[in-house]
Amino acid sequence: MYILIVLGIIAGMMIPMQTAVNNRLNLFTKAIFPTSFYSFLSGTIILFFINLIMDPGKFTMSFFASQSLSYVWFAGGVLGVIFLTGNIILLPRIGAALTVIAAVTGQMVIGILIDTFGWFGAEVKPLHVMHIIGAILLVAGIIYMNAKKRPGGSQNHSRLWIVFGLFTGMMPPMQTAINSELRYEVDSFIYAALISFIVGTIVLFILSMILSKGVRLTRTSGNFKLKPWHFAGGLLGAAYIASNISLMPFLGVTLTMMSTILGQIVMGLLIDHFGMFNLPKYPIDQRRIIAVIMIIGGIALLNFF
Repeated sequence: MYILIVLGIIAGMMIPMQTAVNNRLNLFTKAIFPTSFYSFLSGTIILFFINLIMDPGKFTMSFFASQSLSYVWFAGGVLGVIFLTGNIILLPRIGAALTVIAAVTGQMVIGILIDTFGWFGAEVKPLHVMHIIGAILLVAGIIYMNAKKRPGGSQNHSRLWIVFGLFTGMMPPMQTAINSELRYEVDSFIYAALISFIVGTIVLFILSMILSKGVRLTRTSGNFKLKPWHFAGGLLGAAYIASNISLMPFLGVTLTMMSTILGQIVMGLLIDHFGMFNLPKYPIDQRRIIAVIMIIGGIALLNFF
């Protein structure tokens, strides 16, 4: 059991690493949308071969002819685009830890709303007082972590970015709920993930062509050279999805979510503290530790009640 929890924490660490890797790739694309496009494209290629090996029958014309091709085939990919692109925008502006925490808080808040009102066909779960307390702890933790003004930046400006992070963080639960419907329609969670990646790749290609005038890559940027690991964002995203699929039957939904969220927060703090991937350093201090404890407490209340 404990080994599986550790594996869940490692899986969660892949999300901020994915964002940091994509941030490095952004040096060579010079634009946000092409960066997201290449991340989605690499993930699509990986998931395509996994699905092709596991179930080649799902790539036949007869399979597609039997499908309804309703909105669930397309909406998940669009929501994924918003989340991934939002993270790339936020990371250099508010740091890895706050990017992760704002996203996690957004996930928890929208998760409560989905459960309470039964959105996207989800089972209705009554709102518990501990859910409200947990949400308050989450928001209070973010405010406390961000209360100390960062040098060289506007505090109000930083708070606006956090609000943006809360919004983009609301995308994954809605994406998961939609992809869950798609999973039952195509009888495969991994195939549903592939469809989501394909749609996201197409959307990002169109946005890149319209807003960024193409998906160009430069081989050098200042003193940096483009390397294969700069395309690892898609691999990390696909590995995170595969890990969740593997762990959930053994740990259950709550423990899987808790372990992966803890991994996201820990890796976000480490990236900030050591300035990994040549990002600005935000050392771990007492304020950040207390804020993280508040946030983890809020997440625990939201998941165990």
